[in-house]
Amino acid sequence: RRSGGDEMGLEVLLFVPNVIGYIRVLLLGIAWAYFHEPEVFIPCYVISIILDGVDGWAARRLNQTSEFGAWLDVVVDNLGRGMLWSMLFEAGWLVAAVEWCVFVCTHSALGAQWKSRLGAGPPWVQAVMANGFKTPPGVLAIGGLHVLPVWLYGYQRGVLTEPLSIPAWLQGLGAIVLIAGRLLCFTVEVWCIWMHIRFLTRDEKAA
Repeated sequence: RRSGGDEMGLEVLLFVPNVIGYIRVLLLGIAWAYFHEPEVFIPCYVISIILDGVDGWAARRLNQTSEFGAWLDVVVDNLGRGMLWSMLFEAGWLVAAVEWCVFVCTHSALGAQWKSRLGAGPPWVQAVMANGFKTPPGVLAIGGLHVLPVWLYGYQRGVLTEPLSIPAWLQGLGAIVLIAGRLLCFTVEVWCIWMHIRFLTRDEKAA
């Protein structure tokens, strides 16, 4: 979410999509406080994910795109997933650390338009990132990124069994597909980090 070049001041903080971002942070705070109570955690966390799509739509609809909004959007995403991964598993913080590292690599040098500035990339990266991730590999990768931790939470807490009544085989199949998507996403993350390392080393030689 980036402006068309218009000057903006602190009023950008009150843009509708950014206010939605603050609401998402509040929902994540409630979800964290009620992590052990699925009946509270899941609605708060899932609504936060849904609002992740609403804020982008609102930004375009209201012509309230901004670099701050693009930054805030990813920060809130990382906060939510980082919190969930870290509370699901003792080593879950490693997943969060990779995601924050990718955020630094993509936004520090390339800004809100990092997707279009990274370059063509190898075929599998192009397949994932093409058309704003709206491709079968892109959907698989994004599903692994966003849905896998919620799926694992539902499995741990028995929510997939009760009240959702998802058969055990389907729970396992869903986990396998989402893990495959997360691994695909991880390969793209590694590539992004490598591109940033190349950028930094090229910059040092140029200096």
